Amino acid sequence: MDITKLLKETENPIPYVKGADTMWTDEHISKKLLELHLNPNIGIASRTFEAIDDTVDMIDKTIKPGSKILDLGCGPGLYAERLAKKGHYVTGVDFSKHSIDYARKERDKNQSNIHYINENYLNLVFENEFDLVMMIYCDFGVLIPEERKIMIKIIRRALKPKGVFLFDSISKEAVKKMSFETSWEMAESGFFSPDPYICLNKSFHFPENKATLDQHIVIIENSPVKLYRFWNHYFDMHDVRQLFLPVGFSHITPVESLLKGDGPYNDNSVCFYVIYK
Repeated sequence: MDITKLLKETENPIPYVKGADTMWTDEHISKKLLELHLNPNIGIASRTFEAIDDTVDMIDKTIKPGSKILDLGCGPGLYAERLAKKGHYVTGVDFSKHSIDYARKERDKNQSNIHYINENYLNLVFENEFDLVMMIYCDFGVLIPEERKIMIKIIRRALKPKGVFLFDSISKEAVKKMSFETSWEMAESGFFSPDPYICLNKSFHFPENKATLDQHIVIIENSPVKLYRFWNHYFDMHDVRQLFLPVGFSHITPVESLLKGDGPYNDNSVCFYVIYK
């Protein structure tokens, strides 16, 4: 391990350099993420079931009965199953095979009207097919600017005329409550590996980019050092207008104060944006 090189790469990261590794395709970590998704009492990988129910009720009131919905980053189908029970037709897309496999089993058990796709949503091609496209749990904000432009084009093309894109975002107020700190952990077996490891954690704030970064350096004996990075962005109404109105969307309605409590993203400061094509 080249400590000098590691320090140079991680001490002062440059926006938007990504980590060398990804959790969603790691065999061990993706299983751990699924466990977190399915825990109804914590809002780490997914929000609490109460928050999910409140969000689904809001979505159901926003769209017409029997709408066709594209759920991007659907995870194990927690929103998709609830929306299908309300009579909507859902297509869920997620990069994690473990999450999609679980979602398909639940769909088959419940006989739900859901189609699941195991794919990177930046590779999707749909044309005038959906009444609603959704990205929940601040998933739109994790995209770096170049990816964001691609995603907006994919979304607009996928929507029917007068269709709706819905996403939620952390706000400037939420970021003010966050702590940007350094910490470390050791474990004989845990989230990052079934083998003993040391994990060095550090979070950063880039106000000029309206971005945050959570960085994890995982050191496992006799294995290459792993570097995970999670970028996120916060938006206000001006930012959202600048992103969507010039590219063919007509108007935007914010939904504030829907969620309660804290959670990793200070849920009570999260804002939803309903964006009409």
